Amino acid sequence: MFKFAAAVALAGALFSGAAVAQPAKPTVVLVHGAFADSSSWNGVVEILRKDGFPVVAAANPLRSVANDAAYVSDVVDSIAGPVVLVGHSYGGQVISTAANGHDNVKSLVYVAAFAPEAGESVADLAGKFPGGTLSGALAAPVKLSGGGVDLYIDQAKFHDQFASDVPAEQAALMAAGQRPVTETALTDKSGEPAWKKLPSWFVYGTGDKNIPAAALGFMAERAGSKRTVVVDGASHVVMVSQPQKVAELIEEAAK
Repeated sequence: MFKFAAAVALAGALFSGAAVAQPAKPTVVLVHGAFADSSSWNGVVEILRKDGFPVVAAANPLRSVANDAAYVSDVVDSIAGPVVLVGHSYGGQVISTAANGHDNVKSLVYVAAFAPEAGESVADLAGKFPGGTLSGALAAPVKLSGGGVDLYIDQAKFHDQFASDVPAEQAALMAAGQRPVTETALTDKSGEPAWKKLPSWFVYGTGDKNIPAAALGFMAERAGSKRTVVVDGASHVVMVSQPQKVAELIEEAAK
């Protein structure tokens, strides 16, 4: 009788443990865009980690769509288990390409990001709707010895153009540490985008001066966004100024 009772108790404990066991959370891979770097995700990373998500903030090379997507693809390859790919700005085009061929990528999140159709470039989409002022805020191009040019935002114009809702001192640090993008990367045409196969979520601000809000809304609708969050007055770096809203949307996509 004692042995039977003990066996019942053990079985109950095992089944109870199985009932409450939670599946491992997906890894969130964050891909920054032009004129930013991985630290632009710090506020979002802090929230995601607190909520138990593994996070990788990839260092996007910003050299060309093919090169950058291959790098992010390699990062995804190194991760066991499901992945949520998140892209900011030009990083949206990168994740749209990098996700292809990866069964472990379950969803895409576009943060003030481009979601091009096949044959489109970010330069095409940036000029599709009025309101963008990036071209007038760029510094003189830096000529590269191997050919082509690197583009930066003029540091004196960075706060107003890129991060108007971020404190001035913080924006000045971001301006000094901005990662340049090649002109080639901005004119590269997209291949077949992963958002046609994977569910996507979008978040952007109405105060974005790099990509007009109308363009961002157009891309979200075209991609069949599961949910689009529009943050009133937020700048192009909505993940810096509104990390909670961005993190919440990423966590929704992760479910």
